[in-house]
Amino acid sequence: MEDFNESFNNENLPADINKAFLAKRKRLETFTKSSVKTSHQKIEQLWRFNAVFSQWDTDVQKSKDNEEKLLSMFQHQQKMFQHKRASQSQRLKTLKQLLEQYIQSLDTMEKTHVSQQGAAQGELRQEMALFQKKILSDTQQQEMASLCRRC
Repeated sequence: MEDFNESFNNENLPADINKAFLAKRKRLETFTKSSVKTSHQKIEQLWRFNAVFSQWDTDVQKSKDNEEKLLSMFQHQQKMFQHKRASQSQRLKTLKQLLEQYIQSLDTMEKTHVSQQGAAQGELRQEMALFQKKILSDTQQQEMASLCRRC
């Protein structure tokens, strides 16, 4: 560019045109530097945005992965709870049946006991009655024998 300036100086252009040209050249350089600087800043901002966006995208993906893991764990826990509930329900049902059987057995045993007790008491009464008759009979025989000895 200096050669260009010198050629204009050599041709003896009027000073106003030369000043106007230099001023325009200065403004063009300033504008170009400013544009380059602004473009560079914009590019840096885009790179920063891209980095932030990339990190955000990574975070979103991690969040989705974690959500899927949590959902899978929740479903697994839910299945375990359902299985445990079914198992406990079956155990409770078995316990109820066993309790009913136990109560029926107690009932049957009580009836049998009452029946056996009644039978035993009946036999005892009969035996006591027989013993009383025998004692009476023995007593009468002894009294008769003692009377006969006196006679």
